[in-house]
Amino acid sequence: MSQHNGLPVSGYRPQSTEAVDLVNRSKEIEERVLRFLDALKAERSLDMRWYSIGRTQIEQGFMAVNRSVFQPERGALPEDAEG
Repeated sequence: MSQHNGLPVSGYRPQSTEAVDLVNRSKEIEERVLRFLDALKAERSLDMRWYSIGRTQIEQGFMAVNRSVFQPERGALPEDAEG
């Protein structure tokens, strides 16, 4: 199984090809759901408060699932190197 370098961002680490593929699949499903919501909003009169709550929770849900796969760690601070 090959490894992909993590983002050059504190807390991100290398990921397996399997994990990257899984998150890419998740992102594809998320995009399909968001496009459905975009079309729903364009075609119908909605209670925008509830629409916004639902959309935000869907986005947060996908983000949480993707984080569960990638498992980013807490970032280091400059003072952590002191001592």
